[in-house]
Amino acid sequence: MVVSLALAAVALRVGLQLRRARVARRPSPRGERQSHLRWAKPAVLCLGFGLLGGPVSAVWLRGWEPLGTFHGVVGLAMGGLLAVTALHGRRLERGRSDARNAHAAFAALATLAAAVAAIAGFVLLP
Repeated sequence: MVVSLALAAVALRVGLQLRRARVARRPSPRGERQSHLRWAKPAVLCLGFGLLGGPVSAVWLRGWEPLGTFHGVVGLAMGGLLAVTALHGRRLERGRSDARNAHAAFAALATLAAAVAAIAGFVLLP
């Protein structure tokens, strides 16, 4: 999950560079949009697999209640935010939306929730 968080952080950083250029009404750096997509798509996949794998490992490996911890609840919230972010991003990629601000806000919240979930997960380590 550390790799997933790192991918998400890089995608967020590149996305913020795109946003700064757009707000300043100057062209975005060449290839920056493709760079954002190159980092964001694997981040979404990795975080999604982590979200699915967490409850499975909690039940099978530890005999816990799935999503019965603060870590699980925050992870579930992160998953929802991440899904909305990915949906907006996909629509933007295909040119079917102008929801850049919503995409940016949900992406920031999803990345923050992922970081909080990671910190909350430290107490669960054996």
